[in-house]
Amino acid sequence: MKQSESLELMRHHGIRPTANRDIVVRTLADAVRPLTLSELEQEIVTIDKSGIFRTVMLFLEHHLVHAIDDGCTGTRYELCRSLNDESDDDLHAHFHCEQCHQTFCLDDIPIPEVILPEGYTKQSANFTIKGLCPKCSKHPKTRH
Repeated sequence: MKQSESLELMRHHGIRPTANRDIVVRTLADAVRPLTLSELEQEIVTIDKSGIFRTVMLFLEHHLVHAIDDGCTGTRYELCRSLNDESDDDLHAHFHCEQCHQTFCLDDIPIPEVILPEGYTKQSANFTIKGLCPKCSKHPKTRH
C-alpha cells in the first residue's frame, strides 16, 4: 500500500494520520494474513510495544481494523479496507489450519447474516473454519 492510500484510509475512518499510524496501517495492509500483536511487534521494530498496542486499539475503535479470534492462537488483527468508520462492512470468513497454526482470510466468503432475538444488538462477529490448509493437506502429520 502506498503512503497516500494509507493516509486517505485513515482520514476516511476519522483518524488523524501520524508517521507511526502510517507504519502500522501499511504493515497490516502488506501482511498476507491477519497478525497478532506479537507478530506486529516483530515486523515493526521502530515503534515500541505500547505504541503499537495503542495504535491498534485506536484503529479498532474507528473500524480501521477488525479483530479475529481464531480460537487457538489468540486475537489477530486485519485491516478493514472499507471506507466506513461506523461499521466493519468488509467482514469475511477465516480459516485456521490446525497443523501449521496459521489463519488465512477467505475474502470472498462473507460472514452469514444471523437474525438475533429481539433486544440483542450485534457488535462484531467471527466466523472461523478449522481444518488443514492446502499445503498441510498435501502433507498431513500422522497422529499416534
